[in-house]
Amino acid sequence: MKWARQQPLPWNAGACRHAAQHGHLEILKWARENGCPWNQGTCQSAAQHGHLEILKWARENGCPWDNSTCWFAAENGHLEILKWLHENGCPWGTRTCACAAENGHLEILKWARGNGCPWDERTCDGAAEGGHLEILKWARENGCPWSEGTFQIALSTRRSELIQWLRDNGCPGSHDEGH
Repeated sequence: MKWARQQPLPWNAGACRHAAQHGHLEILKWARENGCPWNQGTCQSAAQHGHLEILKWARENGCPWDNSTCWFAAENGHLEILKWLHENGCPWGTRTCACAAENGHLEILKWARGNGCPWDERTCDGAAEGGHLEILKWARENGCPWSEGTFQIALSTRRSELIQWLRDNGCPGSHDEGH
């Protein structure tokens, strides 16, 4: 890193994000000690790639985060990180549930909902896009809204079991086009 710092390379928040992404805590510490800037991308990368210790250190040292930090954790199946984020006040929004659903992480979706994470029709859309019928069923059984978009997304996947379930259960738009 010392060599890299002496070269005419960009010394920007991307360097900290890259260190967090690859789990290099010592490099991240060195970069910060030597004036490298950071932004929410550092926390996002740590959450996305499952590096809880880096995330903890970054937050202890004032690194910013935003609601995308939670959805990166949910999208990539990092429940323990999502729990830590929530316990430590990281904001979250509907995209957290949508990302969990699209990527097949039912346990994360259940935990997030059980802890007050909001959702909207994008959760059903995500489950349909990912072809996750069990997640779609659970979401609907638990009051998640859906829309015509959910059915259109399911059509694009060409998964007949998913499409049929949506029709059988009255998904908006599923009986409009004679499919």
